[in-house]
Amino acid sequence: MSGPVPSRARVYTDVNTQRPCEYWDYESHVVEWGNQDDYQLVRKLGRGKYSEVFEAINITNNEKVVVKILKPVKKKKIKREIKILENLRGGPNIINLLDIVKDPVSRTPALVFEHVNNTDFKQLYQTLSDFDIRFYMYEILKALDYCHSMGVMHRDVKPHNVMIDHEHRKLRLIDWGLAEFYHPGQEYNVRVASRYFKGPELLVDYQMYDYSLDMWSLGCMLASMVFRKEPFFHGHDMMLVHPWGGAGLTVVGTGSRREGGRERLDRSRLPPASPLAGTGRQRGRGGGGGLPGLRGCRSRFPLLQALVVPKGLLPEEATGHSCSLSFLSFFLSSLPFPFVFLSSLLSFLSFLPSFLPSFLPSFLPPSFLPSSLSLSFFLSFFLSFFLS
Repeated sequence: MSGPVPSRARVYTDVNTQRPCEYWDYESHVVEWGNQDDYQLVRKLGRGKYSEVFEAINITNNEKVVVKILKPVKKKKIKREIKILENLRGGPNIINLLDIVKDPVSRTPALVFEHVNNTDFKQLYQTLSDFDIRFYMYEILKALDYCHSMGVMHRDVKPHNVMIDHEHRKLRLIDWGLAEFYHPGQEYNVRVASRYFKGPELLVDYQMYDYSLDMWSLGCMLASMVFRKEPFFHGHDMMLVHPWGGAGLTVVGTGSRREGGRERLDRSRLPPASPLAGTGRQRGRGGGGGLPGLRGCRSRFPLLQALVVPKGLLPEEATGHSCSLSFLSFFLSSLPFPFVFLSSLLSFLSFLPSFLPSFLPSFLPPSFLPSSLSLSFFLSFFLSFFLS
């Protein structure tokens, strides 16, 4: 069996190629250490797989800061996070790295960041208005577009890594420990991102992914905000489900893994979708179940296969769209690579009256159009019917 098809990002492809190697060669980076005695820990904020996080005070100016004490890992990984944070310093909505210190006895490194008065997302998401959701998604998109333009993939976008000070409408994208510099055609580790936010490439061991991996994760966040269901994709394993398996569901891309093989599945090996008409899909166990507005819709469903599907959006394209279109478009069409069975989702935008002139096929009669359908209806129908 042939190897994976070489992949190149649609944008910012050669950012790192055009920069000197000192920009992305983190293994050769020389860290400038600060004085840990300048900081006094106040309380523990949380812990993760690779670090523990504390609120602290900078005793030189009495300002609140956040100290991330790194657990013992390879120096290479620590240098990578530091180098990326230094390269992104000052970018829109990127957490600001203030200092880097090391315990003189244990030699344990710690990163010092600006403090954000964060509200726990499980509480915050329940209170967000439509405008709030659009505002914060736009702010995250700005951060992602900036880091992508700097040649960096975040690779762990999720609610835990987005700090929001709702009172001051301040947002910061944090935790760059899994971030990596993008080089076209390079194979990357697929053991990144968190389970409920993993893009399809990771689930099929496709190693030559790019910046668009972050867009899938962001779409999962958007769905959880809109439907107030966190996490939205509450999966039980790492298998990718193909929703067009005749009378039921089939699993895509995991056969060689189950048999112990490590063959890399490229895009061309994913089975194509069956025609939309006549599919007998069974309900799954994932997110979106029990959402309103699902009855009486399937009679229109076969017409969707005739509608035009735009290419997936990038962060700067998503921010340029109108609010209701960008809600659906970057989540439903900004897929990391063109899965046919998912690419048809955006075609349902044709049912939005304001966009019908540009999307509706000429052979459909005017009587086909609904008089009014809400954005929540479309999201409910698609995310429940297709992605559960």
